Amino acid sequence: MADNKCNTADCGGNCDSCNGDITVTLTLDNDETVECAILTIFPVDGRDYIALLPLDENGENEDGEVYLYRYDNSTGSPVLDNIESDEEYDAVADMFDQMLDAAEYDELVEADGEDIDIDETN
Repeated sequence: MADNKCNTADCGGNCDSCNGDITVTLTLDNDETVECAILTIFPVDGRDYIALLPLDENGENEDGEVYLYRYDNSTGSPVLDNIESDEEYDAVADMFDQMLDAAEYDELVEADGEDIDIDETN
């Protein structure tokens, strides 16, 4: 389980505002600490979830692993909680995959748009 709180002063405890611009430190069940970049916070079935990218000592992630947690900021202090059931995890992972697919599609469309040279002198 994660250390239940966002451990950064950069976002003032409001991780909704930091999405990817800062990192948080998680303390895992085995007391190992892992620095993670916040990828996104997103809703699924009326609950919020957070996607975190674990970083190595060089600030990189080479294996593509992503951590998904329940996320609650209703008290003004972010709390992360484990996803308890396989069904809930599958729904959250599916939504995250859809978001990644949409982001990749948007990047492709933007890249294709930059390559198009429209001559409006006709």
